[in-house]
Amino acid sequence: MAMTEKIKTNVTIDGRNFTVVGEGSEEYIKELAAFVDEKIKEITSKNDKLSSSMAATLAALNIAHDLYKSNEELTKLKAEAKAPLENYNKILEQLEKEQNKNKELIVKCNTLKDEVIETKKQNELLIREIENLKRAMEIKERELKENQTLIKKLQDKIYENQVELIEVKKELEEVLKTVDEEKNLFSKEEV
Repeated sequence: MAMTEKIKTNVTIDGRNFTVVGEGSEEYIKELAAFVDEKIKEITSKNDKLSSSMAATLAALNIAHDLYKSNEELTKLKAEAKAPLENYNKILEQLEKEQNKNKELIVKCNTLKDEVIETKKQNELLIREIENLKRAMEIKERELKENQTLIKKLQDKIYENQVELIEVKKELEEVLKTVDEEKNLFSKEEV
């Protein structure tokens, strides 16, 4: 395995030159040095009586404090991020189940749509059949009224015929009576 190549970088911190040997790029090392230099300048601007070693120590303490706070925050964020990551597989399973349920519901919905369409078609056929039956019933009702009218006329005719028959019977009886009387008259005359 090849060792990572170390890079030598010349930097200036608090007015003093240093040669730093590290694995980072020259640009990165210079940014770190500029950051430390800036922190030392902040400390000395507030108290110009500090020695350079005291200013460097206080700057190191401030940087350590910032690092400590950043590490605490990072730990907290990792802990907060851990739960969602641990639940990720459970959430994926639940999502898959819900997607399957959704697919089943879509199939069921499509089946119900087809049933509704078929029911509508059957309903339309039944409505047409009902309309045809209503028309047929209206025709039958007209025929029934016509037949009832005809029956009434025939009953009236029968009544008239019965009345006429009775009159004819009476006339016939009278004629027969008259014939009988004449017969009797003829028979009496013969005797």
